[in-house]
Amino acid sequence: MRILLVEDEPSAATMLAKGLREESYAVDIAADGETALAQAFVNDYDLIILDVVLPGKDGFKVCRELRTNGLSAPVLMLTARDAVEDRVEGLDSGADDYLSKPFDFEELLARVRALLRRRPALYPEVITVGNLSVHTRARHVTRAGQSIDLTAKEYALLEYLARRAGEVVSRTDIAEHVWDESYDPFSKVIEVFIQRLRRKVDEGQPLKLIHTRRGEGYLLTAKGTDVDD
Repeated sequence: MRILLVEDEPSAATMLAKGLREESYAVDIAADGETALAQAFVNDYDLIILDVVLPGKDGFKVCRELRTNGLSAPVLMLTARDAVEDRVEGLDSGADDYLSKPFDFEELLARVRALLRRRPALYPEVITVGNLSVHTRARHVTRAGQSIDLTAKEYALLEYLARRAGEVVSRTDIAEHVWDESYDPFSKVIEVFIQRLRRKVDEGQPLKLIHTRRGEGYLLTAKGTDVDD
């Protein structure tokens, strides 16, 4: 899942981005409202974490512009202002949730998970594809009851495929939701990670779950398919 973090305090932005990346999220950072809007209109984010106090346009104005322009990605607002009227203004501007500073990082993660489960459809905490189980809260994967050890990026890719199980997912979609703005579209990194997942998820299994449709993308399914493996 790809997140836009809008935070003007460099140390806070670095700390939050590091923590989120360790939890398998791809994270882009914007330090002001105008940059945040520009990035949000270009990239397809699964979630926006938006500080209220920003140089130029504040978080309330940014959120209103996002909604006015039809962007539906969930927005989690962060602020040191804990007055009721501020929380009301944040929600009225289009935010989906509101978290007051200082906060515990585990609470931030819990709110992020809750918002991601909500959109675009309600996802369960455990996504099951055949005998593969992806535990989204624990970031843990099993197949036939056996634990699979994945890196953060391998997990992020597998979870994204699991959330769209049964669909052919293009390389563009994967790049937009699993990698951040540093992704090189001319690289073979997605293919490399798909091969790693195949070795860890499918090797030795009678039923293969990860398939390739040449020229279109990748498919995670436990059903029979005419895709090219």
